[in-house]
Amino acid sequence: MRWLLGLAMALSFEAVAQKAEARLDCIHTGKDFIYDCVIEIMRQGQPVTDLDVRMSADMPSMPMAHQVKPVTARATSTPGEYRAHLDLEMSGEWAVKLRLAGPLRDQLVLHYEFDERGARPVRGSGRPPRK
Repeated sequence: MRWLLGLAMALSFEAVAQKAEARLDCIHTGKDFIYDCVIEIMRQGQPVTDLDVRMSADMPSMPMAHQVKPVTARATSTPGEYRAHLDLEMSGEWAVKLRLAGPLRDQLVLHYEFDERGARPVRGSGRPPRK
């Protein structure tokens, strides 16, 4: 019975280790609050390809007030890299939501600060970073 518990724990640790990670690189296009974003998706340090990636965003400081409709990110020629335009309503901190489907199914929430310089991960917001 103990070996079964040990096996279950080992499998649960393996499932956590295979969670997807993502990074955004967004450039302000110069038009309103529109950003050209490159999304890098990795699992265990390896790029994940053949995904259906849907990206949306909302402002944590104003829940339900500012929400961005989901857009589909398109794969680039670089493995694990996807591109989409993000049309925000204002600058500030946004929770960018990525829904992944295909060989990897996951939902990630990334907190980024958006302004005319582009986007940067939020640090020190009191919330633990989510990958």
